Amino acid sequence: MSERAMLEIKNYSKSYTGGKKAADDVTLTVESGDIYGFIGHNGAGKSTTIRAVVGVLDFTEGEIYIDGHSVKAEPMECKKVTAYIPDNPDLYENLTGIQYLNFVADIFGLSAEVREERIKKYADTFEITDALGDLISSYSHGMKQKVAIISALIHKPKLLVLDEPFVGLDPKATFTLKEIMHEMCEQGTAIFFSTHVLEVAEKLCNKVAIIKQGKIIATGTIEEVTEGQSLEEAFLEADNEE
Repeated sequence: MSERAMLEIKNYSKSYTGGKKAADDVTLTVESGDIYGFIGHNGAGKSTTIRAVVGVLDFTEGEIYIDGHSVKAEPMECKKVTAYIPDNPDLYENLTGIQYLNFVADIFGLSAEVREERIKKYADTFEITDALGDLISSYSHGMKQKVAIISALIHKPKLLVLDEPFVGLDPKATFTLKEIMHEMCEQGTAIFFSTHVLEVAEKLCNKVAIIKQGKIIATGTIEEVTEGQSLEEAFLEADNEE
């Protein structure tokens, strides 16, 4: 294990029925303080890889480590330091917003004082404080996304994993989330997120990996991958070469 690696994916592959590989020998490292963009077309293998990282999808080929712990052998140790926001959050709709956030805080063993302070901070930031007493079933998609984001932040994860995090957020909430991501990275959190919005990745990330048909075709710092071009140009060039 490298010293500062918060997420290491080593030779991860995943095949589905018929032998088609959704992920093919994927290897990459996300270190503390990285905002690491995982980019590719829809169906390229981004979500398959992310679901394996967070323990939602079983795998037999390769290894994934989070903060030095094997996702396969020590799943609970990995989950303690990880937060995951899927592209379409599936929340408990019969709970109110505050009940759901307290439920998540209970899972991570947060004290009453700590959870109250963090829920207030993020609910105020995302401007949903007044709606926390309402049932989640009454929320819009964007509101549910905000609750999912807050639930992921309140235990201060060492690794934050997001699948297309800006889909469904209004421009102000998108800006707020980007600011929070920067703030977390300055405090040592590693962030790994998928996107097909290249402008977002170029402005936000310090490192990226491009995946095509399950294979990593380019990886490194933004500067290394773009070589003086825009990320869009570099992506299209790499995409055409393969």
